[in-house]
Amino acid sequence: MLQPQRMREKVVLRVVAQALIPFILLFALYVQFHGDYGPGGGFQAGVIFAAGFVLYALIFGLDRLEAVVSPRLIEVGTALGLLLYAGVGIATMLLQANYLDYKALDPHDPGHGLHLGILLVEFGVGLTVTSSMLAIFQAFAGRRHD
Repeated sequence: MLQPQRMREKVVLRVVAQALIPFILLFALYVQFHGDYGPGGGFQAGVIFAAGFVLYALIFGLDRLEAVVSPRLIEVGTALGLLLYAGVGIATMLLQANYLDYKALDPHDPGHGLHLGILLVEFGVGLTVTSSMLAIFQAFAGRRHD
């Protein structure tokens, strides 16, 4: 028996999404960790990472997304990202430098301190942006119209 056209379209969407989502997430990691060498960084990577999860929710449903990424995990991710960003700044101040003066993180090799500081701050930004975008999506997608 032939499936209706609508069911075949859904199967194609699911298969294509399952094939694309890992590459979307991998590209987000690439943008995240190469942002200090070229275009990209935490904000762009966070949006791309969240877009992969939004695609997952659009294809497989919000309930399946919440099983993978719970609302509690999103709250914790937002807080941890902010704490990481602020924590790097406070650490530089405790090392007798200005807020977010990354060179203070490694006084023996300021270049290494710069790289480490940028990596940590951008990771914090990426985590916060991903979590915030997913929280916004879940808030709007979870609304019911009666």
